[in-house]
Amino acid sequence: MRQARVLIAGGGVAGLAAARALRLRGIDDFALLELEDHVGGNSRAGAVNGLACPLGAHYLPVPDDAAPEVQDLLTELGLGHRVTGRWRLSAQGEQHLCHSPQERLYFRGQWQEGLLPVNDVGPQTLAQYQGFAQAVTQAQAQAAFAVPVSKRPFRQYQQSLDAITFDVWLNQSGWTDPYLRWYLDYCCRDDYGAGLDAVSAWAGIHYFASRHGFHAPGAATMERDGGVLTWPEGNGWITQKLAAPMGPRLQTGRIVTRIDVLKAGVEVDAIDADTGQAERWVAERCIVALPLFIAARVVRPAPPALQAAAQAARYAPWLVTNVHLREPLDDRPGAPLSWDNVIHAGQGAGQLGYVNAMHQSLSPVPGATVLTHYRAFGIHPAQRQWLYEQTWAHWRDGLLADLHAPHPDLAGKATRIDIMRYGHAMAVPVPGFASHAALAALQASPKGQRLQFAHSDLSGYSVFEEAFTHGHRAGMAV
Repeated sequence: MRQARVLIAGGGVAGLAAARALRLRGIDDFALLELEDHVGGNSRAGAVNGLACPLGAHYLPVPDDAAPEVQDLLTELGLGHRVTGRWRLSAQGEQHLCHSPQERLYFRGQWQEGLLPVNDVGPQTLAQYQGFAQAVTQAQAQAAFAVPVSKRPFRQYQQSLDAITFDVWLNQSGWTDPYLRWYLDYCCRDDYGAGLDAVSAWAGIHYFASRHGFHAPGAATMERDGGVLTWPEGNGWITQKLAAPMGPRLQTGRIVTRIDVLKAGVEVDAIDADTGQAERWVAERCIVALPLFIAARVVRPAPPALQAAAQAARYAPWLVTNVHLREPLDDRPGAPLSWDNVIHAGQGAGQLGYVNAMHQSLSPVPGATVLTHYRAFGIHPAQRQWLYEQTWAHWRDGLLADLHAPHPDLAGKATRIDIMRYGHAMAVPVPGFASHAALAALQASPKGQRLQFAHSDLSGYSVFEEAFTHGHRAGMAV
């Protein structure tokens, strides 16, 4: 039997944030149990032929004052500081801002700057762009949309939006232009893993109203956020920094099978994945930093709020493919190679484009790089099964087909293709989920309670700020 004052189950961003919060409180007697060999969850990093690349999340928007916990983390990492009470990126932090050009779209046989289709789209499309931008501004005036969402209570307006799909709301509002709807569908799949016919209207509007904004072509407005931070290994850069101070308190390769609250503390059973041996841990408190569907299976008995939240959750599978190229690709006319590169396809298409791992390099001579390509499959369970049934060759051929039009030379220049399959990559904010009473109940565990819950699932969708804030809260509450 092994003992610790506090146990953390799960080594994703929430679990790592909880560990940091314990460290800040001077609590060193804790252990973090993580299933994988490396921490980070959806923010893990990898390498292909010696070049670092993301295995999941690949950027962090510069946080505003709604996310002071994330600001403080970046300050600790030397990327930010406070000047007369205002938080700002430091000079070192500015070095990690995404370099230009940031994004481009392959549309009608050529590359264009930005991801909103604009080349010869016609006045009706441009009018819809402008109208939707006004709708986002009106939504911002009606309610406070912020990241993380836990910092702002849901108003009646937001609850009404959460009751219907984004697709229904768009139809009711007259936003029918196919290019606008393609872009909105792409944005939903990119952040939520599912399209506008699956996510709630709240989620679709929150994407823009919370930090991104929506800027019609020619609009003389500035982005609401201060840009994005990115690294060759994506957000793995941050999770590796969070894990570094933990030392032996980090226990990887541990499969948590049971979490039981006893009168005198918490008992946790785990299996050492390397040896197959069972371990029993005893602690005063436990932070459950696991996805809802897993937490509901291992916590015994599962609280009613946890059961209800897990039953309501829907998850999107993802495929992340890393392609090592020995030399730069030939390019089509238009905008140059960017950090984020998206290929226009019909609404509902699963592919989300690729990011260039060497984009932040200052080398004046382009050379070998890794392209990280993403696909999201929506919420239908059959898609998850299909993802796992297909072979590596199937996904290789799919990737080459997806990128053939802009990059017909890719197959001849690729030296290695690695795939990462995520069966339950992220919780999808389907109608009713983000405002579900069970999520609020799980977040409201009194300070000092035996169990604290922390995961981005508690916000209804998966982004770094949500996970980190929940983990920090739980670490401060045990």
